[in-house]
Amino acid sequence: MKCLLLGHGGREAVLAEQISKDYSLYAILPYKNPSIIEAVKKSNGKYIIGDAFDKELVKKFIQEEKIEACVVSQDNLLQEGLIDLAKDLGLKTFGPTSKGAKLEWSKTYALEVVEKLAPEMIIKNECITNLEKLEKVMENYQDDSFVVKPEGLTGGKGVKVGGIHFKGKQEGYEYAKSCLESDGRVIVQDKIEGREFTVMALTDGKNIVVTPTTFDYPYRFDKDKGPGTGGMGCLSFENGLLPFLNQEDIDKCSKLIKDAIQYVNKDNLEFTGVIYGGFFKCKQGIKFIEFNARFGDPEAINVLNSLETPFTQIMEHIWEQNLNTQNCKFKNHYTFTVYVVSPEYAIKKAEPCEFSLNVEDITKNGSKIYFASTKLLENGNFMSVGVSRLFAIFGTGTTLEMAKQKVYTAMKNNIDTKLDYRKDIGEIYEH
Repeated sequence: MKCLLLGHGGREAVLAEQISKDYSLYAILPYKNPSIIEAVKKSNGKYIIGDAFDKELVKKFIQEEKIEACVVSQDNLLQEGLIDLAKDLGLKTFGPTSKGAKLEWSKTYALEVVEKLAPEMIIKNECITNLEKLEKVMENYQDDSFVVKPEGLTGGKGVKVGGIHFKGKQEGYEYAKSCLESDGRVIVQDKIEGREFTVMALTDGKNIVVTPTTFDYPYRFDKDKGPGTGGMGCLSFENGLLPFLNQEDIDKCSKLIKDAIQYVNKDNLEFTGVIYGGFFKCKQGIKFIEFNARFGDPEAINVLNSLETPFTQIMEHIWEQNLNTQNCKFKNHYTFTVYVVSPEYAIKKAEPCEFSLNVEDITKNGSKIYFASTKLLENGNFMSVGVSRLFAIFGTGTTLEMAKQKVYTAMKNNIDTKLDYRKDIGEIYEH
């Protein structure tokens, strides 16, 4: 089967690896991501350099190459309706339509859905559409004990927490005001204490299969300091849980996820693929944070490498709407991922950076490398592209320490000194 993958980051790099094992992989890329291009070549597929948001280009590529299936797991591509386009052309698809992905690209819509399905999981919040209401809501807070959430997509970097991302009530107000001016609405939510976690599930539109639960490190620097980012590392445990969670916690989150999928699909099949919910475990119980309508990054690297069932078989079960825990199985092992970035990442706009990398030495102990915002140069070196993360190193083990040591040992002496990464992935902090 010929399968088109749209997107170009680390998440798409691991998807490309999985898809290319059984299908011919096709891609439209804004730059030559080494991981995706390698997967395309191994599968005897084809890639072109172009803009995946250009629907006429995508349509032409699909028709000329006689592509049969399409996978999209990038938030803004989903919002823009690339799955809708593929479905209209008769392709089998993995990913929600734009209407289905509204669970992610509209935070107010997601809150409305959860309010209907599980009101006890809602954190007190206000959806604000004018400056007068914002000023009135601010009167409820004596300090910065609130969270500001932009309405739309922000690449995992837009939600700001008082006391962490902004200091003082006034600074929080100014950020909320800027979001309001930009999007026409903003959410101000109470700040609560708890342990943050995500629950991810594959879905055929009516059934879900929950993946191993991952723990993400979304702060830029060691000890969870600095600004929030797209994720500096991620891990999962052998039993599919995290030390502070039990199965009852996962079941509560899973029920909400399944109910949300059924709600979105009540009229038409708008949502298949993968969904994950962000949650807090706190003294008041499990509380909802947000939905994402695609694989997380780096969570996708951990989860897809945990599959016992080939990913292409899971795609087929999704298309046939018979997905279940018997035909979608996971390995019992520990997974560990660390992202490498430019020193300026999440701090200021970085200039393009050329760097060297000994890929063969990194992977000789069984570790894997997944390129994201990086392209290969003709001289064998690499160049950063844009302002996001550069590449991820991944490893597994029968213990967390084994997986951790595999990754950090692979990185030792092989990561260019121009680059940076967190040295404390594997430690879990409370806030």
